[in-house]
Amino acid sequence: MMDWEESFQAGLRKILRPEQFIFHAPMSEHTTFKIGGAADVLIFPSTPGEVADVFKLIDEFKIPLTILGNGSNVLVLDKGIRGAVMKFSDRFFGNIQVAGKKIIAGAGAKLADVSKFAAKNYLSGTEFAVGIPGSIGGAVFMNAGAYDGEMKNIVANVKAVSKSGELLNFGRDVLDFGYRQSVFQRNDCAICEVELELTSGDYYEIKNKMDDFTARRESKQPLELPSAGSTFKRPRGYFAGTLIDKTGLKGLRVGGAMISEKHAGFVVNAGGATADDVLQLIDEVKKRVYEAHGVTLNPEVRIIGE
Repeated sequence: MMDWEESFQAGLRKILRPEQFIFHAPMSEHTTFKIGGAADVLIFPSTPGEVADVFKLIDEFKIPLTILGNGSNVLVLDKGIRGAVMKFSDRFFGNIQVAGKKIIAGAGAKLADVSKFAAKNYLSGTEFAVGIPGSIGGAVFMNAGAYDGEMKNIVANVKAVSKSGELLNFGRDVLDFGYRQSVFQRNDCAICEVELELTSGDYYEIKNKMDDFTARRESKQPLELPSAGSTFKRPRGYFAGTLIDKTGLKGLRVGGAMISEKHAGFVVNAGGATADDVLQLIDEVKKRVYEAHGVTLNPEVRIIGE
């Protein structure tokens, strides 16, 4: 136990319930890649007030902080994460409600659940998100998208907490969405609540669209193996998976990490993969694709830890 941990734990006990924090938490159990060493402490807030209180405690102890959504678009390195990890999970921060043509969801709500909830309330606009494995907070952070839809088209407002503990509102005009980008990648705020502005629709039309997207995803993507979703960003004018496939790299392995034989855009954990295996495989793919096509691939997955 590090010298700050006992006092920090005492501080957490004043803010959170015992089930809301874990010391020395293996991040392989809290990410979709099933890879990664332990975080010093993993924290699950359930309200913006708790987020603010945890921020103040972290500032008091001067320890590093990493913020995660569902852990679906990250590769945690093998030595884990120093300091605190704040994770917005659907168990503690996953409330979803409807107000007219708006859906208001806690940052930890899963995108698939938000999409299905919208459909049940005859609201259209989230169909593209039904198969994206992340939380809505993570989706806003990354401006997630699929099938010609993306978060920037439906987000009306975001409530977030600043590092100083202040609750802030971000209207759509200041979210600065771009390809897999948002203002939250630069401002150190924790996304707490997302308001979506949708349109009225026919339930069966919405459901048919969602079923179509789900069937397409299931037929093309390696959902049967752990991954962090699409590994590489789409290079301008190309598709990463197509370039990797044309280079003949499907099935290429380093240790337990493998280029999916189903979809070349995915690195999968084929069994016992380490983060180092994944990084070596990413480097090898980048090198071979550049040699074959003169195109530089960049990872879409967030690489965190040490």
